[in-house]
Amino acid sequence: MTEIRTPRLILRSWSDDDLVPLSEINADREVMRWIGDGSVRDLDGTAEDIESYEEEWDEEGFGIFAVELIASGELIGFAGLSLPEYLPEVMPDVEIVWRLGRPFWGQGYASEAAHAVLEFALQDRGLDRVVAITHISNDGSENVIGKLGMTEERETAHPEFGLPLRIYSIDLTEYEA
Repeated sequence: MTEIRTPRLILRSWSDDDLVPLSEINADREVMRWIGDGSVRDLDGTAEDIESYEEEWDEEGFGIFAVELIASGELIGFAGLSLPEYLPEVMPDVEIVWRLGRPFWGQGYASEAAHAVLEFALQDRGLDRVVAITHISNDGSENVIGKLGMTEERETAHPEFGLPLRIYSIDLTEYEA
């Protein structure tokens, strides 16, 4: 798996030490309010998530990175690429994703990590197009998406939960412009 360094972050593979800090992030209702139906995840659910992230790396050659602060070595969340199987209408597009613990919001970390992931997707992995999918009204994510230069494509609804979603995209020609 690739490791990416930005000025303040390391995007890296998962370690056993990441389980507890990520489960604490996943247990925060405010963090999870925009994920799926808003349900929090416990330690076992988080362990299953990490296992699926690692499997996606093995199967697809891309996946979700653990995001660590260089200054402290602290896990602050994740960022990466995933197949949005929960939303079949956008398949086979690849989705850019991120989730950070609340203490790390509003400091530009999500944008910094997402920029690195987008560059990795379009330049290293050779993807022609990347999408971002967010709940409508998730202003924080829409702010990051705007900084990535992604454009709104359409609105839809989550097929399982019926929640309104907005789909954004960027392709290689738009990224290089």
